Amino acid sequence: MTDPAQASHLSAAALGRQIAAGLYDAVDVCEVFLERIAAYGDSTVFIRVTPERARSEAAASRERHRAGRPLGPLDGVPVAWKDLFDMTGERTTAGSQLYREAPPAKVDAAAVSNLSAAGMVALGKVNLTEFAYSGLGLNPHFGSPRNPNDAITARVAGGSSSGSGVAVAAGLAPCSIGTDTGGSVRIPAALNGVVGLKTSERRIPKQGCFALSHTLDTVGPLARSVEDCILLDAALRGEIPGRFAQANLRGLRLVVPTNVVQEDLDEAVAANFERSLDRISEAGAKVEHRKLDLLEEVQRVAVDYGSLTAVEAYQVHYRHIESADVDAIDPRVVARILGGKTMSGRDVIEVQEARKRLAQELHVALAGALLVMPTCPHTAPEAAPLDEDQELFHRANLKTLRNTMIGNFLGTCGLAIPNGRDPLGLPTSILVSAPGGEDERLLTYGRAFERAVGAD
Repeated sequence: MTDPAQASHLSAAALGRQIAAGLYDAVDVCEVFLERIAAYGDSTVFIRVTPERARSEAAASRERHRAGRPLGPLDGVPVAWKDLFDMTGERTTAGSQLYREAPPAKVDAAAVSNLSAAGMVALGKVNLTEFAYSGLGLNPHFGSPRNPNDAITARVAGGSSSGSGVAVAAGLAPCSIGTDTGGSVRIPAALNGVVGLKTSERRIPKQGCFALSHTLDTVGPLARSVEDCILLDAALRGEIPGRFAQANLRGLRLVVPTNVVQEDLDEAVAANFERSLDRISEAGAKVEHRKLDLLEEVQRVAVDYGSLTAVEAYQVHYRHIESADVDAIDPRVVARILGGKTMSGRDVIEVQEARKRLAQELHVALAGALLVMPTCPHTAPEAAPLDEDQELFHRANLKTLRNTMIGNFLGTCGLAIPNGRDPLGLPTSILVSAPGGEDERLLTYGRAFERAVGAD
C-alpha cells in the first residue's frame, strides 16, 4: 500500500482511482487530511471540522471497497463544504456572528446528501465572507483565510468561497464545494491557483443551502483538475459519473472580448492570458478578438437600475438589516445589501428584462463559440490595506468581481483554470464560459483547455 501521506498531493479523481485500486485505504486517507487540518498554521480556514462523521464515512467506504461494491469513482475521497450547506447535527453559520449559535441542522443539504451517496467523506465546513457577499474573502467574525501562495505577506484568498480555495490549494482537502453568485467559486479558484466550476442556474440542487440571491446562486466545486470538476458536477446532481466525452480544440471557435474584461489588467495577468491564447491557437482553436457591446450594456444596467443580488439579499436579510442585529454584521456587507433596499419595483423588472435580452444577445453573438477572458484582473492583493480602508475595499471588490459577474448576469456556466503565475509566485487564471445550460459542452472541452494553457 502506498504511503497515505502522499494522498494530499493528488487530485480527487486520482485519489479515487488509487483507493479503488487498493493503493490507498479510505480510513488512512481520512486521517491524513484530518491531521493536516489540525497541523495547518491558519486556523481560520475551517469553521468546523467534523472528524466523527468523516471517520464514519471513511470506514463505510473501506468496507464497500473491500466488498468490491464502491459507490462510484469518488468513493472514499474527502471533501470540504462551504459553511452555507446544512450538515446533519452541525450549525450553518453563513460566516456570520448572528448564526454562530444557530440550531444544528436536522438534515443534510441536497448537495451534501448527494456527495454522501457517492461515498465521499465530509471533512467539515470551511470559512467564507459573511453571507457569501464579497469577492475578496475577508471575514471579521471567523477570521480571514490567508492565501497560501505567499508565505511572507498576508494576501486575500478571494471570496466568497475563501476557505474552499485555501483548503484545496493548501492540501487540506482534495476538493471543496462552494457557491457562485457573482464569482464566488471562480475568484477563489483563480487567486489560489486551483480549478473552479460555475454551473448553470438550477443545475445542482440548492435545498438546504443558505441563500444570498435565490435567482443567481449556483453550486459548484473547487478542485485540482477539470476532471475533478466533471466527476463532482455529476455527483452533486445525484448521478454516477459515466465515461465523459473529451474533445480537442481543433476547429473550436473562441470569442475574446476586446472591451471591458481586458481593461486595467495586472501585467502578469495580461501576459499569461496572451500566452494562453497562443497555446490554444497552436492546439487548433480559432480565436476571434472582437468588441462585444453587450458587455458595456451589462455594466450600464447595473449603474442605472442596481443589482439583482443586492435586492434579493435585502429580501433575505431585511429583518437583520432593519433591527439592532445590523450592528453585528460586517459593515462592508451591510453597505452592499442596502443597495437593494433603494431599488424600486421598476428597477427590478428592468434588470430582469435586460438580463433575459442580453443573455439571448450573447447566445447569438457567440453562435456556437465559447467566451474566453481573464478570470480576475489581478493576482491576490494584500489583505491589510483592504481591512483598513472601507472605500479601498469596495473599489477592489468591484474590480475583483468585474469579469465573473458578467457570467452570473448573463446566466453562463464557466471554468476557471490556472494559467501561470506572476513574479511573486501568485497564480493567474483564464475563464472559459458557455451560455447557460451548456455545461456538458463546456466540460467536454475543459480538459483540452487545461492541457493547452498549463499552469507553468
